[in-house]
Amino acid sequence: MLRVIIEEVLLFVLPFCIFAGYLVVKRRNPFDVEHWSRHVFALAVAGCVLAIAVFVYTGVIAPRSRGVYEPPHMENGVLVPGRFK
Repeated sequence: MLRVIIEEVLLFVLPFCIFAGYLVVKRRNPFDVEHWSRHVFALAVAGCVLAIAVFVYTGVIAPRSRGVYEPPHMENGVLVPGRFK
């Protein structure tokens, strides 16, 4: 679960990182507030849209299992992992 949350946070931060890279390429100081003040809202919206889009896309393409789930159990002293039959 933590991996999913970290991925979504990184996707949200991605537009900010790209904009900071753009400022560096344009030889402007990325730590100067005046370069960020007009763009923060648009970057936040872009980050939210990107994170939500990837979240939905991942849910759509996730593999679905059909059949009955057989939980893990012991057979002849050996642990048999859970599976779909």
